[in-house]
Amino acid sequence: MAIEIKNLTYSYPNSDKGLDNICLHIKKNRKTAILGKNGSGKSTLLYHLNGMNLPKIGSVKVFDLQVNKKNLKQLQKNVGYIFDYPDYQLFSTSVYKDIEFGLDNYGYSSAEKIRIIEDISKKLDIEDLMDRPPFHLSLGQKKKIALAGILVLEPELLLCDEPFSGLDTSSLKFFKNLLDQWKAQGKTIVFSTHDVDLTYEWADDVIILREGRVINQGTVEEVFLDEKIYEKTDLEKPYLYRLFKDHSVLPRSIDEAVEIQKNMKIVEE
Repeated sequence: MAIEIKNLTYSYPNSDKGLDNICLHIKKNRKTAILGKNGSGKSTLLYHLNGMNLPKIGSVKVFDLQVNKKNLKQLQKNVGYIFDYPDYQLFSTSVYKDIEFGLDNYGYSSAEKIRIIEDISKKLDIEDLMDRPPFHLSLGQKKKIALAGILVLEPELLLCDEPFSGLDTSSLKFFKNLLDQWKAQGKTIVFSTHDVDLTYEWADDVIILREGRVINQGTVEEVFLDEKIYEKTDLEKPYLYRLFKDHSVLPRSIDEAVEIQKNMKIVEE
């Protein structure tokens, strides 16, 4: 199990409850979506998974490591966090220095840093950006830099807050493919989103939050194919589910839907 949460409760400084007795198990080597509308507690929950917020009521374990002050440094190396807005985590005068910063914190040698940064720059196709100031880059480029600064530490768990917001189609495809490759290495991804279609297509598991409470959790099929969930929440049904719910095969992506339609035409002919 990647994450175990027991009775996690959190209140904001104004006393409003952000999380209300959350109990969850999140599996390793899965893409788990935390789905909900703005204000549902998605980001607040993520903050508790790498120690940005330390649990005051309840407990959080990540890979059997208790989330507390004592374990904070080890935890934040094993658990990478990507903010919705990359400007929140970009601060150096050049892309190279931004990526290098995390490695400096953990005592990597100069030779190791050069090798690791060269490798990640090739994977993310940012070799021509290394000397440029990060704040002069496009949103998609900034997200690549922010991601590079996390992936060089090779965390076992990646937390992403609305990872694909604001990206054009090409950048969206690039990031999804990159994260799929990263997951294929045995890693775990937990991401927050309000996008039911993205969750239906790309996630393995889903947790639905509403007003700081878990409304439902399970695999994407278990959650989205349960008609009762739409009675409990104000979520829209995924577009592909609405289109194909009366068919024997339910596609999870546009490409799968196109193949199903092609096969249907062949049978009709």
